[in-house]
Amino acid sequence: MFVGHEVLLDVGFAVARQRLAQLAVGGLLAHPSADAYDHETAGLARVGAAGFSKLVRVQVRELAWTDKSAGLAIRWEAIGPAGGLFPVLDADIRLAPVGAHVTVLTMAGVYRPPLGSLGEALDRAMLHGVAVATVRGFVAEVAVRITGPPGAAEAAAPNGVGAEPPPDA
Repeated sequence: MFVGHEVLLDVGFAVARQRLAQLAVGGLLAHPSADAYDHETAGLARVGAAGFSKLVRVQVRELAWTDKSAGLAIRWEAIGPAGGLFPVLDADIRLAPVGAHVTVLTMAGVYRPPLGSLGEALDRAMLHGVAVATVRGFVAEVAVRITGPPGAAEAAAPNGVGAEPPPDA
């Protein structure tokens, strides 16, 4: 199944590219991934599905870029006792300039529902909507980290991991 979403960012391409690179290198893309994933799977737990695992593994490739685009590959994978009940998502995150001070952030990916034909039926019935909402939530979180004040993406890391050093350092 294909999923994707895009948003316009009120920030120039060079700044957006630099901030996305910082998110990828610092491992900070795991935080918006977990936030989006937790938010969207919380509704499923209320309908009686037990044993849902949390997203704990996010793999990100190094940012590749030119003057006209930047992109990286990402993989979301639920692990733990119930990890096999969730699809693995492989996606590309891309940036492209739209104007001098506007950049488009796009995420496009693919996943296969687990559990064979049963999983495909469940996905068509209701789970694809969860996947779409999760991707939209993730893109929104990444957009906030890219368009926030300088250093906002790094400061969002727990315990300051990945944070920029103070100006005196």
